[in-house]
Order: sequence, then C-alpha cells, then structure tokens
Amino acid sequence: MRVIARRTLREFWKEHADCEQQLKSWYREMEKAHWKNINELKSEYPSASILKDNKIVFNIKGNKYRLIVKINFDFQISWILFIGTHAEYDKINANEL
Repeated sequence: MRVIARRTLREFWKEHADCEQQLKSWYREMEKAHWKNINELKSEYPSASILKDNKIVFNIKGNKYRLIVKINFDFQISWILFIGTHAEYDKINANEL
C-alpha cells in the first residue's frame, strides 16, 4: 500500500521524538500491506477505530498519539489526514476530515 505523505510523519516525529520508531514501523507495515477491505486491516490492527469513508484511526505509542488515515483499498493508497496527540485528537471531529 502506498502511503501519502511520509513527510507528514517525519515532521511530526521531529517534534515528538518519542514516537519516531513507532511511526517508522507503522509506515513500513503499511507499505507491505495488501488489504482488500477493512476486515483484513482489523485482523492486523484490532485496536484501530473505523470511521466513515474508509478512514481509520491508529493508536500510536500506547494511544499517546493518534493517526488518521483514509484508505482506498482498490488502488492500495492511503492518505495521512491527521497526526497529533490524543488531546489534539479530542479537539477535532475526525469524521469531518
């Protein structure tokens, strides 16, 4: 699966160095993934939350950070819509991204 854009992750871990390794691992796992649907994704990431329009919320570093990604399973592309602390996540409407 192609992830757009890794730069967003890099910029985030420059300010939050404690999650750099977890974000790098997540990115590598996403690039290797070939999920056909949400159910296949959930089998690997059972704690991921499913939102409308194929948006997925991943917990990073024990839920200290949240990462929201929109996935097109047909084309195997994912877009990073949001990354932030749990507190920042609580201030947004994730379904509106």
